Amino acid sequence: MKRFAKLTDLQALIGQDIATSDWITIDQRRIDLFAEATGDHQWIHVDPARAAGGPFGTTVAHGFLTLSLLPEMSATAFTVDEAKMGVNYGLNRVRFPSPVPVGSRVRGHFKLLSYEVIDGGAQMVIEATMERKGSGKPVCVAESIVRRHA
Repeated sequence: MKRFAKLTDLQALIGQDIATSDWITIDQRRIDLFAEATGDHQWIHVDPARAAGGPFGTTVAHGFLTLSLLPEMSATAFTVDEAKMGVNYGLNRVRFPSPVPVGSRVRGHFKLLSYEVIDGGAQMVIEATMERKGSGKPVCVAESIVRRHA
């Protein structure tokens, strides 16, 4: 995990990769729990028998499940000691270039795109590129807007 003492330590890193998360294994239980939480029970996610004959040969994670891993990935990638609170402010752009088959291991690479001082902290746009172990194509690329308050 990369540690930054102050929010302002990030300001000089605009345009640079700032951290990489730990690996997360996507198992069927996680996929099923996400389906329950969101009401998205499409067979390619929750029916292993039917999915075996589908386009991916197995069940795959929901795109929004993959996106929802951003907080978990971010928490293992970097921390800012002086930040008392972080707020998800939204997203600029999200793409899912390739699927996440059940049993996959994924992790995120974080690049700081912008840094703006706001009252009590900073607003940053961070590009998260999620990779799947063994694949050359990302599974998700998202521009996340976060606010950190000191």
